[in-house]
Amino acid sequence: MGGLKNGFIRKYDDFTFLASAVARDLAAQNVRYVEAFHSPGDFHMLHGLEVPRITEAVRKGLDAHRDAIEVRLIADLTRDFGPERGAGWLEELAQSQELRIVGIGIGGSEHRHPPEPYARVFERARELGLRTTAHAGEAAGPESIWGAINALKVDRIGHGTRAFEDPALVDFLLERQLPLEMCPISNLRTGVVSELTAHPIRPLFDRGLLVSVNTDDPKMFDTSLNKEYEALTEALDFTWDELKALGAKAVESTWADDTTKKRLHAELAAAQS
Repeated sequence: MGGLKNGFIRKYDDFTFLASAVARDLAAQNVRYVEAFHSPGDFHMLHGLEVPRITEAVRKGLDAHRDAIEVRLIADLTRDFGPERGAGWLEELAQSQELRIVGIGIGGSEHRHPPEPYARVFERARELGLRTTAHAGEAAGPESIWGAINALKVDRIGHGTRAFEDPALVDFLLERQLPLEMCPISNLRTGVVSELTAHPIRPLFDRGLLVSVNTDDPKMFDTSLNKEYEALTEALDFTWDELKALGAKAVESTWADDTTKKRLHAELAAAQS
């Protein structure tokens, strides 16, 4: 499905249009701060577009709504294209601070491309002052999460849905408070969980892990951040106070500066049901 829709996005102005629509939609949900993935390498490989110019176009669209929402970008160095290409894209993006790239990640076919070959790319990202996350523990099991931790030394884990299969891993994630970017409805749509009542976010939250609620590909999976929170109340009996606790965990999971985190915590604390 991703390849099909990507075939219709061919011009730099397309990215500006779509990014503006995304920011507008998020602001309408009362979202205040976002660290959003974008995958410029996909369109370089598909249409020969330049990675920095794609990112510039995305940034232009996001900044049209800068007064309503702050969006920082995470460059997804899609793992299907290999670490050599990912390293090259990283260097291209690192040349411009105006793009406000806050970190990198690797999405794509986790079950076909383990994280370990990306170790040097992630080391280079840290040298450039970037934060790191990796898609792990969704299409592959706990070994993928361990690989992201040990080889890539990530600051966060994307998904982490199957962490519960390894009790030692759950203990490690709890002790280190390593954030998990959990995406319940996405996991339902892709068949990682059979139903939302079986999603591990509830037991991991109850255990005290640093879990947050995210949307993955919201339009592809017919979701939004509001829908995610509503689903947690309906399928997993999260209370209003627990939803606010999830929001606080999300703030702590961000790579925002302390001033921004303090502001977001204050806004969240003031929120009424």
